[in-house]
Amino acid sequence: MDASAIVDRLTAPQTRANPYPLYEQARELGPVVPVTDTLVLVNGYAAADRVLRDRGFGMMDHEASTAVFGDGPEAPSWELFGRSILHSNPPVHTRLRGPIAAVFTPRRVAALEPAITRAVDRLLVGMAESGREGAPVDFMDRFAFPLPVGVICELLGVPEEDRYRFRHPAHELTRVLEFMSADTDTHAADRAAHELGGYFADLVAERRARPREDLIGALVRLRDEDPEQAIGDAELVANLVLLLVAGFETTTNLLGNGLALLGEYPDVRGALADRSLPAADFVEEVLRYDPPIQLTSRIALRDGLSIDGVPVPRFGEVLVMIAAANRDPARYRDPQRFDPWRAESGSLSFGAGIHFCVGAMLARLEAAVAFPRLLDRFPAATLAPGAIRHDRLLFRGYGELPVVVGDPGAPDRPGDQGAPGSPGDPSPL
Repeated sequence: MDASAIVDRLTAPQTRANPYPLYEQARELGPVVPVTDTLVLVNGYAAADRVLRDRGFGMMDHEASTAVFGDGPEAPSWELFGRSILHSNPPVHTRLRGPIAAVFTPRRVAALEPAITRAVDRLLVGMAESGREGAPVDFMDRFAFPLPVGVICELLGVPEEDRYRFRHPAHELTRVLEFMSADTDTHAADRAAHELGGYFADLVAERRARPREDLIGALVRLRDEDPEQAIGDAELVANLVLLLVAGFETTTNLLGNGLALLGEYPDVRGALADRSLPAADFVEEVLRYDPPIQLTSRIALRDGLSIDGVPVPRFGEVLVMIAAANRDPARYRDPQRFDPWRAESGSLSFGAGIHFCVGAMLARLEAAVAFPRLLDRFPAATLAPGAIRHDRLLFRGYGELPVVVGDPGAPDRPGDQGAPGSPGDPSPL
């Protein structure tokens, strides 16, 4: 299969269900593969890392979009992301990211651990109540979504009663970020952009009238004190929407993917439960092996750029296959094996360079707190039939992941629930 056929197949439903065999075929073509005169596929870890760090490659911002597609009207969903740090380049990106990154310092994130622990324990109590008498509990609905959305909304200052309403519009909004989504209908995403943008515009106005010590209040104060240098109102709203969506979408998928892997690997589950495997090491391997963000793209911001000798013209696109790079045998020994004890640490799952995920440390902390406490609370938990993956390529995660939690505190007896993968049988966690 050539590179063009591989790119075409990336959008096929069977590929979205399990893209890893296709990534392997892509990597066999080389770490950097030209697809067309204006599209390059990057599969190797070293090459992907260089592209993400090279300031010559950037995002399709408004200036680049105008040069490539003309100065026509943009869909509201694209326009919203275009005002955020996600689709901006320096110096705009530098101006926008600075105030936001100041909230996610290592010290501030580490200080959230007690609050995250309390939130985890409350959610586990709710799962225990819902799972009485063996009733399956949807882990995604009852834990993987409410934990990260609660944490990011607490940081932002979103009222608790509003938090659950964001799940559907956020899911619809992120459809426009999917690979080759420019050819798809954006009406649902546009409605979500209008709903979320309007909501945060109202919160910004409320903070102006009644200041509070939260992220929205801090950014509003900065905007009003220095309107020329700080984030403008439209930019502020766009970045608040982005922080909300990115603050839970990635972590929700990380939690679901991690739980599913615990069901596949009982030795890992046992080591995590008895603390012989550090939770942080488990989380890093989940991020490497089945990352919640599978790919990203960059464009060449100037002429004369190349990647490992493959030329990329100005405004040419580079498709950076994060999930493929994370299984590069030149970087990892036996990369197709899930191994939290591996010596090679790190991955590209949160990106690299100036667009490295601002909330990466928070996502890692939430997952590292969640998994051991989940196993402490439900040592006999099992995955139940009926797991459903989202029909996405870029955002890889579960829509539903049923779990039978068992008796809280009951001894874990591997084998009592049947052989893993038996038709109709739950998989031991």
